[in-house]
This record gives sequence, C-alpha cells and structure tokens, in this order.
Amino acid sequence: MSKHAKITILGCGNSTGVPAIGNYWGDCDPNEPKNNRTRCSIAIKTPETTIIVDTGPNFREQINRENIKKIDGVLYSHMHSDHVHGIDELRVVKFRNKTRVPIYGNKETLDDLKHRFDYLFKGGRNELYPPILETFELNEQHFNRKQQFNDIDFTPFEQDHGTIKSVGYRFGDCAYSVDILNLDKKAINVLKGINTWIVDAAAYKKNDSLVHAGIKRIYELNDQINAQDVILTSLSLTMDYKILTNELKEGYRAAYDGLNLKISL
Repeated sequence: MSKHAKITILGCGNSTGVPAIGNYWGDCDPNEPKNNRTRCSIAIKTPETTIIVDTGPNFREQINRENIKKIDGVLYSHMHSDHVHGIDELRVVKFRNKTRVPIYGNKETLDDLKHRFDYLFKGGRNELYPPILETFELNEQHFNRKQQFNDIDFTPFEQDHGTIKSVGYRFGDCAYSVDILNLDKKAINVLKGINTWIVDAAAYKKNDSLVHAGIKRIYELNDQINAQDVILTSLSLTMDYKILTNELKEGYRAAYDGLNLKISL
C-alpha cells in the first residue's frame, strides 16, 4: 500500500514576484488573486515530516500563510537569490527543533551558501550565535538514485539551467523542476512514470531564453515523460493566470500560491 503526502505550492512566481516592486503587475490582472505570486518554493508533508524545497525571500510569509508549524529539512535547487534569500529564517527553526537544520544541495550551491551566509554554518563571534545548519552534499552517488529523509523518499536529478546546473527532485509520482532550460536523458528517465510534473516555464512563449524553458520545450519534454498533470511554475509578469488557463493544452495548468496536491510516495 503506497504512502501519501501533500505538496503545497508555497510560491510560484519568478525572480521578481507578481506584483514586482513598485506594485507593477505587468500583463497580470491585479483583480485575479491567483496572479499574486511569491517566489518559488514547495512544501512536502506527511503526518511525521515536512520538507521544504528552497527558501526564497518570501519564506517566512509563505510558512506563516500555510500555518506550517514544523520544518524538518530543506532541499535546495540552486543558489540564485530568489531561491535562497530567506535562509536566515531557519535560525528560528533550529531553536525550535533544538538541533541544526539539515539542508541538501549540490556542491556549487552549498559552497555558495557557505560563502554568503558563513555565520549560519560556523556560528557568530560568541556563543549567543551558534551554528544553525548542517549540510548534506548531493553528488554523483546520489543523483538519479532514491534517497530517504525520515519517511519521505526523494530522487535528485541534475538539470540544465543555462549558466549552472540546478537540482530537480522526484517525490513518488510527482516531480519538481525549477529552474530549468532543458533536461538530459538521465533526468528524463528519472521522471518517466510520474503523474504530476511541477515545472519552470518562466520563458513561456520565448524560444531564445538562455536560462529558462518555454512552453514549446516543456511540451517536447513531456512527450517523453508523459506526466498527466503538468503544472507550470516560476510564472512571470507576462503570464496572467486566466490567459494561461485558456491557452494551455489539456493536461497543463498554471500554478498558484497555496495550491495543494495529494501525491503517492
């Protein structure tokens, strides 16, 4: 009998969020609540465990909005600021859990975090500021192989994000792919058999982006993956929710902050 978990879209906005600073909505209707988007992140919850993927600038707001009381660990997709700049909030998690917070990422991501936020790893200049985080590096021994965190299995896989490699994660019959430009055959093989694919579509109708996938590429990739429910995330100021709903093929839909999904692990 398969275990079930809940995935919550904590945020589905691209790096600017919607609205962007200055209350700028771009092409998005400000009267549509689903256009109000914080930066990309998800929570995976079972009765025993809660894992977060990415702690962007809106992390505290997202956790409080969803009334998440306990966080057991964090998986990072990559080190870009819109995915990590809420990392300081893990200080409160550490004090409540009474143990360092485990975080996972590839070497490039963890090295960058240790450089920018060294005090979270080494502690401050006196005992009032202890180390907060414990790191677990994902490398070739882990990619494309099932890993376990408490009662949640996950499979990390590498993704092409143009200038860097990001890490995607499969959780049972669901996978999460931010930020991506393309996927290689190894990643596609990991994704085959999923029912739900939450995927970066920040480029949408642009076919010349150097760092993000457009919808044409997502359609092509899913011709190989065959997910039945493809949920677009990393949505930009050019991507109005209702327009996306009318334009997308059957089986494809736009994410929104607070969307809940039931998955099988």
